[in-house]
Amino acid sequence: MSNEAPNQARVIPLRPHEPAPHLPEPAVPAPKEPLWRDLVGDVLRRERLAQERTLRDVADAARISMPYLSEVERGRKEASSEVLAAAAHALGLDLGDLLSLTRNEFTQHRNRRQGRVSSPYNGQLCLVAA
Repeated sequence: MSNEAPNQARVIPLRPHEPAPHLPEPAVPAPKEPLWRDLVGDVLRRERLAQERTLRDVADAARISMPYLSEVERGRKEASSEVLAAAAHALGLDLGDLLSLTRNEFTQHRNRRQGRVSSPYNGQLCLVAA
């Protein structure tokens, strides 16, 4: 008979226990660049809200459906240039204005991602007379 307690099993390791090799820390992925549709949607929504207009009002003026405009603003739909131009015109912008504002949005996002301080300068010069 063995000296072990009757209800205990004896474990015999098949190979010696070795600590797992130290794995390198996973690299922190760089923040992704925003999608164009997300930036365009942000600009459209910001302009609409600045004008205190509703989705229905702008959608009706642009002659596009309200649910579709909502999805464009949320970056869920990749709108055609015709839809973007219509939405821009409904907000009193032309397509060039919309593209320029979206480019500025992208530049600000890139600067934040790279840790740069962005300024509100948008290419316009303001002179103040004293």
